[in-house]
Amino acid sequence: MDERQSAQDILEKVKKSEERQNRAKLKVFFGYAAGVGKTYAMLKEAHELQDEGIDVLLGYIEPHARPETKQLVEGLPILSTKSIHYKGIDLQEFDVDEALKRHPDVILVDELAHTNAPGTRNKKRYQDIEELLKAGIDVYTTVNVQHIESLNDIVETLTGVKVQETVPDTFFDNSSLKVIDIEPQELIDRLEHGKIYTEFNAKNALSNFFKPENLSVLRGIAIRRASDHINVMNQQEMVQPTGIHTKMLTLIDDTHLGMTEKCLRWTSRLSTALGSEWLVLEVVEDLSDHDESESAKLAKKLGAEVVVVESDNFLETVVTFTKKYNVTDLVMGKLINRSKLIRLYRAPLEDELMVLLPDVDIHLVPYKSQKYIVNEFNKEKKSKPFEFYWRDCYVTILGLLLATVFSEYGTYLTLGDQNIILVYLLYVMLVVRLTKGYIWAIVSSVLSVLVFNWFFVPPLFSFSVYKEGYIVTLVIMLFVALSISNLMAQIKRQAMYAIKREQQLEILYELNKKYLSVHTKKEIMEVTSHYLSETLDRRVVLYGEEILTPQTLNEEDYIGGIDELAVANWTFINQKKAGYGTDTLMGSKSLYIPVLSNGVTLAVMGIESNKQKVMTDDIVMFLELISTQLVLAIEQNNLVMDKQRIVLENEKERMRGNLLRAISHDLRTPLTGISGSVETVLNDLNSGECHIEMDRKLLRGVQDDADWLIRMVENLLSVTRINEETMKVKKQEEAVEEVASIALQRIKKSYPEATIISHLPEDFLLVPMDAILIEQVLFNLIENAIKHSNSQSPIYFDVTYSDKEVCFSVKDNGIGVTDEQRAYLLNESKKQDTPIDSKNGMGIGLSIVKTIVMAHDGQLYVEKNPEGGVIFSFTLPTGERS
Repeated sequence: MDERQSAQDILEKVKKSEERQNRAKLKVFFGYAAGVGKTYAMLKEAHELQDEGIDVLLGYIEPHARPETKQLVEGLPILSTKSIHYKGIDLQEFDVDEALKRHPDVILVDELAHTNAPGTRNKKRYQDIEELLKAGIDVYTTVNVQHIESLNDIVETLTGVKVQETVPDTFFDNSSLKVIDIEPQELIDRLEHGKIYTEFNAKNALSNFFKPENLSVLRGIAIRRASDHINVMNQQEMVQPTGIHTKMLTLIDDTHLGMTEKCLRWTSRLSTALGSEWLVLEVVEDLSDHDESESAKLAKKLGAEVVVVESDNFLETVVTFTKKYNVTDLVMGKLINRSKLIRLYRAPLEDELMVLLPDVDIHLVPYKSQKYIVNEFNKEKKSKPFEFYWRDCYVTILGLLLATVFSEYGTYLTLGDQNIILVYLLYVMLVVRLTKGYIWAIVSSVLSVLVFNWFFVPPLFSFSVYKEGYIVTLVIMLFVALSISNLMAQIKRQAMYAIKREQQLEILYELNKKYLSVHTKKEIMEVTSHYLSETLDRRVVLYGEEILTPQTLNEEDYIGGIDELAVANWTFINQKKAGYGTDTLMGSKSLYIPVLSNGVTLAVMGIESNKQKVMTDDIVMFLELISTQLVLAIEQNNLVMDKQRIVLENEKERMRGNLLRAISHDLRTPLTGISGSVETVLNDLNSGECHIEMDRKLLRGVQDDADWLIRMVENLLSVTRINEETMKVKKQEEAVEEVASIALQRIKKSYPEATIISHLPEDFLLVPMDAILIEQVLFNLIENAIKHSNSQSPIYFDVTYSDKEVCFSVKDNGIGVTDEQRAYLLNESKKQDTPIDSKNGMGIGLSIVKTIVMAHDGQLYVEKNPEGGVIFSFTLPTGERS
């Protein structure tokens, strides 16, 4: 039973995850230029769908002045556009909110690569379509080949036209393409006859983009792209393990954005064709002052996983990352107009990587820069303006004075020139240690050489050098000083990276310690949001599903106003970032990031963001780190809750089994006795024989059996007071003495001849309990001792207490219980060979006792009485358990 329930739980989770991940169908009418008939074909297919009874809606159709297209629009329901006033012009845009509200089976949205007007929710139209797909609406749309992101550079190279509006390749991964194709000459004829553009626009198009050679090239690219898409879809449907695993890595070089863009698009096309994993690595020197680069944004649009690493050693970082992630193919740019003189003292980066990564295939993408490059790899990733601090200036000058004074004093002690040089080198090291940036290290190195020459190299107080060999000494001293300053700066940065890593580990350690003290998902989210708010010095709120669909809200539940909840809700549903700094709901006061686990949204993280509180890569990586821990904490909490629920279900099943077994015996025995006694009395009356004493005895037995049945029904009714879902009871403070007295009075009424010796505490005790149920427990235990002990000796009833619990015990001097019966009562044994649930045994009463005590978070004990007999006892906690 346990395993079956557990399997059902797992299936429910999988089903829920699949439902969330299940996207509607996207069909793209794909062409190589405007006017090939994409919209016409889309509208024609929409009429066919409508004839089949499918609910079709025209979401947005570009208002081209084409008679054939206008004619096909007639007869189809049209969604009203949304008017956006921008710079004195009313722009008509697709109304995604109304489309979601209308929720047709299929919606047609023209011009996929369109950029929405400012003021709309999403920056690009393809983002609107993503919302429709998430909502389960099939979408038909149109796009040209030049608008696909990975082909943008090829189109520009072959046609000389730079297309600004592009669509990410990942948008087409699960779509179906329908290629709309006509001959280029036929397209030009249509353009000349005014079937595509007006006469003036047509002339401009023919002299620019719509040249025969351009159209032929675009047509070939479109056919190849569609062919690649079909091959990839077929590979996904016929997945067979080949044992060959390809993982590609592209390096970002921010000093040459054009080269990086070319590498990214080239890798995107290759990884799509191979169906391989694709990583992109960006190495930066300081994450705290680094925003997401344009190259990283492009890589994400193309479908890559971008990893940003903080390091000052580009080569070492690339080698380490490549080995750690088992990269098989490395892609990087190759400048073909780089200076050959630089090879005299430094080998190209690709040569060094080939030596260090002999098992990795390195792909070089050639790129010609507009200017002659001396050394591209030795430049900083991001040029930073020099920041002047008076403190650094004072440290440099004061250190130089102290070093000079100490050196002057050293000359009187005849320390020697070599030791004086060491003093100045020490001075350089201290300056690097105490100041910020390279500039002061260089200044201190040059000043140390000049001052040493001025004060300590003959002729004194002059920069002239007459003594043989001192020129070499000064040059070597300058070189050593610069080298030391460079090494010290690197050590300083490495120490900074080590401190950051240590801080991250400390943060995770502290947060995990706090997770140990919470027990619910709500508490986990409150702890996380409070911790992030203090750490980042900005407002951070975690939105769960219960907050996004609230009845009442406090100001602490959201950031910036009730309207922000709509942004958080959008993020929760669509599983994408939204708000400030993104392309969706850009007017929001905060950034909203989904917290995902296996395709299911667990929460939404809202972070206060504005121009004063910028979201740097350092903060984003920190949030991703915390998100991972949050997911683990929530998943662990869910597992604990599932385990508790399974235990609860098992206990409910065990209770039902005990009750059914007990009822099967206990009902049959008294009913059989009642039936037999009544039948005997009726026979006596029918025969006319009179056996008054015997009949009275039989009727008394009937009465006893009826009373027993009444008490058993009371026991069964007691169980109904226990909550079936939680196996808990509604408890309130009750006086122990009062509850025990009522139970003893009931026993005296039912068994007036029984002798019961009770010992109750003198102190007034209040214990959380359901008084009626505990009275039933006490009655059952005392009745069991009276009826089944087979002893005429008194029954002892005692109540004792401590700070944490109160204990009720019932002791008799009878025949006791066997070890088998005791083990069964304590759940130490699952089976028993001798029946104990008959009227003459330990019956349904003790099954009810166990159930009620456990529902009160108590414990039942069965012990042998050293004087003979058995001791039944149970404890109740004196306070509510957390």
